[in-house]
Amino acid sequence: MTEKEKMLNGKWYSPEDEALKNERLRAKTLCFEYNCLKPDEIDKKQQILKELLGKMGNNIIIEAPFRCDYGYNIKVGENFFANYNLIILDTATVEFGDNVFLGPNCSFYPPEHPLDPQKRNSLIEIGKPIKIGNNVWIGGSVTVLGGVTIGDNCVIGAGSVVTKDIPPDTVATGNPCRIIKESQRVINENK
Repeated sequence: MTEKEKMLNGKWYSPEDEALKNERLRAKTLCFEYNCLKPDEIDKKQQILKELLGKMGNNIIIEAPFRCDYGYNIKVGENFFANYNLIILDTATVEFGDNVFLGPNCSFYPPEHPLDPQKRNSLIEIGKPIKIGNNVWIGGSVTVLGGVTIGDNCVIGAGSVVTKDIPPDTVATGNPCRIIKESQRVINENK
């Protein structure tokens, strides 16, 4: 198995692999070009996103600056808005459903490193996928760690660090992120 195949199959791999380094360089170059475009160069921005992302729906807005590791592991549904300074370290799939809105300074971190220092010093890592459902609003400065699923119709409060799955139709916030209430939609349905 190549290091890329290991990465894509959720196994420990070396990001120091030459092919992976080249793919990261390609993504960094595309992100650099994207981030240097004028705000009114919308067609050029869309063209770069189509080249960079693995899947892209319609009506996608990502405010610059935007950074990612590979791009091809990012899947974005319809009606997606990300405010300034989005970071996605897509060593595994990071998938956003339809109607997802991200505040500024949001980060999505699939990579994990060994806890054992000797193994960690060998520079191996593993990627765990992140999945964001439909109709999700994620406030500013939220960090989502690998292996997390955020269900449909959720709201994640600003500054949260999401380390565990968040079920659908809930409002969650904090560090670590915890459910604080069911969404108004669920409350109204249960009346």
